[in-house]
Parts: sequence; C-alpha cells; structure tokens
Amino acid sequence: MSDILRELLRVSEKAANIARACRQQEALFQLLIEEKKEGEKNKKFAVDFKTLADVLVQEVIKQNMENKFPGLEKTIFGEESNEFTNELGEKITLRLCPTEKETVELLSKVLNGNTLASEALARVVHQDVAFTDRTLDSLEITIPHDILGIWVDPIDSTYQYIKGSADVKPNQGIFPSGLQCVTILIGVYDIQTGVPLMGVINQPFVSQDLNTLRWKGHYYWGLSYRGTNIYSLPPLISKRKGSDSQGQLTGNTRSEAESSHQFSAVISTSEKETIKAALSRVCGDRIFRAAGAGYKSLCVVQGLVDVYIFSEDTTFKWDSCAAHAILRAMGGGMVDLKECLARNPETGLDLPQLVYHVENVGASGVDRWANKGGLIAYRSSKQLETFLSLLIQNLPPADTHR
Repeated sequence: MSDILRELLRVSEKAANIARACRQQEALFQLLIEEKKEGEKNKKFAVDFKTLADVLVQEVIKQNMENKFPGLEKTIFGEESNEFTNELGEKITLRLCPTEKETVELLSKVLNGNTLASEALARVVHQDVAFTDRTLDSLEITIPHDILGIWVDPIDSTYQYIKGSADVKPNQGIFPSGLQCVTILIGVYDIQTGVPLMGVINQPFVSQDLNTLRWKGHYYWGLSYRGTNIYSLPPLISKRKGSDSQGQLTGNTRSEAESSHQFSAVISTSEKETIKAALSRVCGDRIFRAAGAGYKSLCVVQGLVDVYIFSEDTTFKWDSCAAHAILRAMGGGMVDLKECLARNPETGLDLPQLVYHVENVGASGVDRWANKGGLIAYRSSKQLETFLSLLIQNLPPADTHR
C-alpha cells in the first residue's frame, strides 16, 4: 500500500511542476496574464486558461494512477470537467496522450493553434519526476484496491493562483492570500464507509529564490487504516506567540482556555458575523483569515492554529478529504459543524466526522458533494470538545439549532 501513497506523492509533485511552469515559463505566463484582466480576455483564446491548467493537473494525476494501478480509474473523481470547446466549436476531451508529440497536437487544438504554449505545457506534463521518501520506504501495509475512492482538487484557491501575488507577508506564519495559499489536494477514502484513509497536500509555492525567481514547494501526507497511523513530519515552523506550534490545549480546562484566549482559529473572509463574534470571545485576537480551503486545513496540519472553522456549505469533498485523512492520522479529524452545534455531548455520541462516499439527497451538480453543514478541522478531539463547548456558549440560540 505504500506504493499507492508513494505514487500519489510523485504525481502531486508532477502536478506542482505544472502549476509552477504555468507561472514561470513565459509562453504560459502570458496566457495567465490575459486571463487576469477582467473584461479584457484575449478573444483568440476560447479556453479559460486557468481551467486548462486545472484540468491538465487533474488528468496527469488521474491517468498516472490509472496506468500504475489498473481498476482505480472508476473511482477517481475530480473537480473539473475535461471537455473543452475551441474557437471552431469543436468539442475536445483533454487527456494525457502516450507521447509528448501527441499531447502537443491535442493541446494545440484546445489552444487554437498556439504551438509555443502547447509545446511548453506538453514538455512539463511528460517530464519524469524523481521521488523518494524514507518513511514510506519502510512502510508496508495492505489495503484492498477495490475499496479505494480518490478525490482530486487539482489547484485549490485558483483565484490566488491566477492573481499570483508573491510578496504577501504572513501573520504569525499564516498567509492571508498569495501563491502560498495554493494547494494540490488528493484524498483517498473507503468507498464502503466513506472514511478517509490517505491524504496528500502539495503546496507548490512555499519559498521563492529571489535571484532566479524559481519557486520551491513542500508536500504533506498521512495514512490512517485499522490502527496504523503515520504521517509526514512538517518542516520547522516558527512558533506562534505564546503557544507551542503543536498546540498546548489538549489538557487545558475550560476556564483556562476561556480566560487566556489560548484557542486559535483560521477562517474564511466570508465567514458569518455571528460565528466571528463568538470566535472573538473564545479566541480573542488569535483569529486569522486566509484564502483557500486546502490551505486553511493545512494550517491546522502544520500546528499554526488549533482549528479551521467554516459555517457555509461552499466547500466540497475534494476540498476536505486529503486534509481529513492527514489529520485523522495525527489524532484529529474534520467534523460537520451544524451537527456539532446540535449535538448533546452528554449523550456520548461520537463526533460527526465528514464522510466521502454519499451524495447529498436532492442536490444537483457540484452541490451533490458539498459539505452541507460546514466544517471544523482539528488536531485533538479533547481540545475540540472544549472549543465547541465555549463556542456554543457564545453563539445565539438560533445558530446552535439551525
């Protein structure tokens, strides 16, 4: 099974190379620039290029996994459709071809004859990636392939990717926006139970060489299956002021947490005012805003914050599955916020973990796979129980019984 996780990491690196190439190679960057101008899109490009980059990343992940592990193709699901209509009205299905030359020809049809861009993209798509991970080399665990489903979010935080800000300053290690918020997310789950089993988060843009302007990235992974819990150790991250980067609150009493505002949270800029008001009473000034659902979850994985909370229904299974698997391997998880607020902890019921195999009844389109009740990502269940107790105390009754 370490072979599957190793291949997921390898293809995530390949995907990260594509994402970086689209920002660093001139022929591709010029297309990105065209897409940045609202209302000024170059009409000769009938394709939304950011979608093309998304789909290329997704198809590379899907087809590499299919080739290496035949049979998985039926249970690999991505956010993006791989169908395009070019300037001539031709419908083109984008797939990774056996040879670089064939991929150039297909991309050229999609990009209406832009050979330079097509060649640049095909080159990086077909480039081999060398990959080693000592921890995975020593891991031997068997999981039946026929129970595995895979969710792929090829480029999470597409807006930040297209905008391309490289000079955003972090707030206590957390980037509110910018290329650092871009992630590639691959989550593996049990198709029978919906439980997340393996996760990979690749952050293509972590640090930039100021001389070459080249970016370096980092990846994170976790595996949780039948008592085996293992995950990659994150790089050293500067500690938050007054708090250990791994989180100190596991053993705290409610009064300690409440009086010193030791909880910290990362939220969306679009979070509801009632949630923000309650959080301010629980966390004080230790509330951080950041772009990208994948990046906000990564902040919890890294130990930069205690929780990521989001009350809306606009994240999806492909946004949460990868981080959920990693957090599960670390002893944490990702739960349905709405169900948590309505739950009575005295009943002893388990925390309502998100699952990944069931569609939302009555929904259509992407809403079939939305996290309808919102979510909370966390590293410690004991810590989460204390946090929820404080949050509920500070929310209006209408919000705790939605």
